[in-house]
Amino acid sequence: MTSDIRPLVAGNWKMNGTRASLDQIRAIAHGVSGPLSRKVDALVCPPSTLLYVATTLTVDTRLLIGAQDCHQKARTGAHTGDISAEMIRDCFGTHVIVGHSERRKEHRENNKVVSTKARAAYDQGLTAIVCIGETRSEHASGRTMDVLHRQLFESMPDDATGENTIIAYEPIWAIGTGQTPGPEQVADVHAAMRRDLIERFGDAGERFRLLYGGSVKPGNAKELMSVPHVNGALIGGASLKAADFLSIYHAYEDIV
Repeated sequence: MTSDIRPLVAGNWKMNGTRASLDQIRAIAHGVSGPLSRKVDALVCPPSTLLYVATTLTVDTRLLIGAQDCHQKARTGAHTGDISAEMIRDCFGTHVIVGHSERRKEHRENNKVVSTKARAAYDQGLTAIVCIGETRSEHASGRTMDVLHRQLFESMPDDATGENTIIAYEPIWAIGTGQTPGPEQVADVHAAMRRDLIERFGDAGERFRLLYGGSVKPGNAKELMSVPHVNGALIGGASLKAADFLSIYHAYEDIV
């Protein structure tokens, strides 16, 4: 972890969560509002059906609420089923995930689309969490760094900053599989991303938060979050239960 960058523990609920799940959000909000919140940020991205209710439940807490995707058009338009960055802001969301591997695969979103969505987020004052990651075949063939370099450069607008953009590295082969790369592999990837960001943005590249995602759970959180240039986690399934999310969040008590 880069010591002068404030870590972020973020949960992506994906297509999970109904009104019955709101108790988990309440519990997470309560659990992240203690002394550790002065050093570590926490974010949950529920499905859009719960977005507004979640923000109303977390007023006066330290839990941030974001969305899982937005349309390329920042405002309104004839795009059935989509939500705009303006709608997210209207619901008091602060962040939006763009370019998650499931969106890239299932909706055929390429790097250009992801960059356009990040731009839409900026236009509405949201922070974009730009996801990148390699497939199993790309990993097996030794192309990880090349794939990530291209995704990183092509998925980020030129005016990206450490304030409006967070990068989340999720090895696609590890998502939901229980498999994770070793700390050395994660360190190599995150160091390479940091070098790429400095190459493109100069000293400002030092300020981007780099999250690790891909089967992060309570049992491996401390080890992964202690890796240099890992500035937090993007958590999938383990974020659905407050106890698991908070266990990962509180792993930072021994790190920061």
